[in-house]
Amino acid sequence: MKILVVGGGGREHALVWKLAQSPRRPEILCAPGNPGTAEWGRNVPVGAEDVEGLLALAERERVDLTVVGPEAPLLAGLADRFREAGLRIFGPSRAAAEIEGSKGYAKALMTRVGIPTARYAAFDSYEEALRYLRSRGAPVVVKADGLAAGKGVVVARTVEEAEAALRSMMVDGVFGESGRRVVLEEMLEGREATVMAFVSGETVVPMVPAQDHKPVFDGNRGPNTGGMGTYSPVPWIDEDTMTRVESKILRPVARALVEDGRPFYGVLYAGLMLTAEGPKVIEFNARFGDPEAQVVLPRLETDLLDVLEAVLDGTLDRIEVRWSPQAAVCVILTAAGYPGSYRKGDSITGLDEDGSLQRGDQNEALIFHAGTARADDGSLVTAGGRVLGVTGLGNSLADARRAAYATVGHIRFQGMHHRTDIAAQAADLA
Repeated sequence: MKILVVGGGGREHALVWKLAQSPRRPEILCAPGNPGTAEWGRNVPVGAEDVEGLLALAERERVDLTVVGPEAPLLAGLADRFREAGLRIFGPSRAAAEIEGSKGYAKALMTRVGIPTARYAAFDSYEEALRYLRSRGAPVVVKADGLAAGKGVVVARTVEEAEAALRSMMVDGVFGESGRRVVLEEMLEGREATVMAFVSGETVVPMVPAQDHKPVFDGNRGPNTGGMGTYSPVPWIDEDTMTRVESKILRPVARALVEDGRPFYGVLYAGLMLTAEGPKVIEFNARFGDPEAQVVLPRLETDLLDVLEAVLDGTLDRIEVRWSPQAAVCVILTAAGYPGSYRKGDSITGLDEDGSLQRGDQNEALIFHAGTARADDGSLVTAGGRVLGVTGLGNSLADARRAAYATVGHIRFQGMHHRTDIAAQAADLA
């Protein structure tokens, strides 16, 4: 069997790594891939948003299944194009992916069907948004309506901060067309968590929960990023909470998408705030989270390939999806300057020669490449803002955290930055 994984970041490395473990021993291609994916499959230099190029690649290579990692190709209609050509692809249609592509659409859908979420208002006009903001005051959450690589959310504690965010998005165009429309939300109080689910129409199978850390600095300070680290399990999500998330959020949204004529086939990501009133939705995404995939996929015991095919075949309700009791903690190593402009081309040292797996202090740690490249001499260099994800595994969050940071201590590149508090609070509570 031949599989094509679309994308070239840490999530895609995790997907390739997990698919390579299938007893069916698939041949794996990754487009465009990175040095990490190259250790488990064959990289092909086709961009993740090159819809026609990916289609031509899949047809030329006679690919049996394509798995889409990032959100942008889904919103460019990649899944629709493949299905029109009679090719199997794991990922929602463009219409279904609008649950991520437009925060306004997602909020309207949630309001219509009673899914718990923050009160909001959406605006195309900067002046109208400004008037609303000044009438309501702060704190407030300002969100770019479209895709912004996880950076289009500003939690403003003051009206002045919110006004600056509105101006940046709607007037200065820092996120391009994605920020021309904005959503203003009440700020929810509580603990954040992520619950992803395999979704096949109205059939929903939740994954184990995870917790991401968005701000760039320790103590959740500084600007938001695409994710500085994550961990699983989440101590404050018990079985009752998971039951509530499934019954009040995941199943209703899957059913609503079917009723809207946008049936969802893929991974649905629910970003949650666990409030005093119960879990409420911060956002939906239409794919595996990154870096959440780097802690959730290592805990999956069922063959991932079997699960993906069950989603597409409509047999998801007949498969048992099993999870390891192990804990996983992922620490993201970033380039100097991230999430702003950042350096590239710095030499990375401290990894094994293949750059894909490291052993640290009696514990296992997985290395997932996100923004790396091979220099002309074959050495490993930085090539993105988020460079590497180091995932430690252990019998507890504390053990997994020690394994991750022990390995981080062996890795070096110029200007390397990482948070030192990933999973610290959770490890103390577990």
